[in-house]
Amino acid sequence: MKNSKHSTKLWGGRFQKRTSSLVENFTQSLDYDRYLYLQDIAGSVAHARMLASCGVISTQESSAIIDGLGKIRQEIEDDEFKWSVEFEDVHMNIEKRLTELIGPVGQKLHTGRSRNDQVALDFRMFVAESLASWQKEISSLIHVLVHQASSNLSTILPGYTHLQPAQPVSLAHHLLAYVQMFKRDYERTDDALKRVRISPLGAAALAGTTYPLDQEMTAREVGFDSVYENSMDAVSDRDFVMESLFVSCMIMTHLSRLAEEIIIWSNPGFGFIKLPEAYSTGSSIMPQKKNPDAAELIRGKTGSVLGRLMSLMVTMKALPLTYNRDMQEDKGPFIEAHNTVLGCLQVMAGMVRELGFDAQAMVAALKRGYLNATEMADYLVSKGETFRQAHHIAGKAVAYAENRGAGLEELSIEELKSFSDKISKDIFDCLDYQQAVNRRNFPGGTGPDSVAGQIKRIEDWLNKVQFSP
Repeated sequence: MKNSKHSTKLWGGRFQKRTSSLVENFTQSLDYDRYLYLQDIAGSVAHARMLASCGVISTQESSAIIDGLGKIRQEIEDDEFKWSVEFEDVHMNIEKRLTELIGPVGQKLHTGRSRNDQVALDFRMFVAESLASWQKEISSLIHVLVHQASSNLSTILPGYTHLQPAQPVSLAHHLLAYVQMFKRDYERTDDALKRVRISPLGAAALAGTTYPLDQEMTAREVGFDSVYENSMDAVSDRDFVMESLFVSCMIMTHLSRLAEEIIIWSNPGFGFIKLPEAYSTGSSIMPQKKNPDAAELIRGKTGSVLGRLMSLMVTMKALPLTYNRDMQEDKGPFIEAHNTVLGCLQVMAGMVRELGFDAQAMVAALKRGYLNATEMADYLVSKGETFRQAHHIAGKAVAYAENRGAGLEELSIEELKSFSDKISKDIFDCLDYQQAVNRRNFPGGTGPDSVAGQIKRIEDWLNKVQFSP
């Protein structure tokens, strides 16, 4: 017997009482999955075409459904669509509106499909598009870093270990280290996409369907590479979300490392960079301040993205097969992480593009840190000393120079020869900071030929992959 109190529910035939409004609000997922309306409509269009191709519905019915879905998309984009928590999610809201627009034919769209495989497809499409957008922004950031590197080939600065001055390196080489990090992120994203672009349609609720569906056609329609192997896994798999969140964590970790160096280098104690005013803020009380807020926020937002990966892994860790409503909690973490990653990549690219570098401050830091001590040790090795003995001699020379407030290169030849009779005037060539950089042309090193090769290879790579999905 029809019960008008609950008849509006598309799944309400078995129920005699209306769902509590508390439960409706508690279980609805519109706050997040309405972000997936484009993917839901595109997936439904693909499903309708496939149903007609397989003879499950007529061509006319498929056309009516596709036309109705197009009208719904326009309503949503014109902000005229009326979302209702009564219909729980994006899928049911759209299907309800479709039936209002085209009548009972709209009820045929769900043939051979469950919300379980439907939401899995929608979300896979959303994640795939998100990863592709990350790749676009990553390649843009790499372009900016490469441009700055190419503009600073002859600029040298201290390289650090333990945040202590270590050896001189070129600024270009330093920036290209971040290029390699972000290149790996791009490649990691590419690899994750292989496991995202798998169509689950046809798995239905969990056991598959009895309708003669063409899963490969649906996969092709939505731009996916393959279809599921196991229907139970198809509807319960959220590895693709967690793996993509891991990729987002790696991107944010690398952004945070770069942000940290920008923060450190902009401190007057270093003074290596001049913060662009467009990416800085002032103080409400201290007029002199120029604060690296954009970089600090990138660093701070990294923690929230890491937390979203952990939250979903904890949600998934004890779920039995197959679909459980717990899995509704997968979208919030990813959508929030996606928005954060996209924004941070864009802000970082803009900030790095406008960074100014102070080469004189970098050279001054070189002289304060005795970064040519290793050059002295290597020089002594070339003269026949064992490395350990050479290391000891150079250490004593540093202590001597430090007590006199001088650099190694500022000591006289007589002073230097007092540490070893193997030292002669040619040591001053080795103690020159620029020469120290120039000598390291071993592949991957900071020497100019090596750096030029790095830039050439990354430019060739960018030409192949730029903005490709």
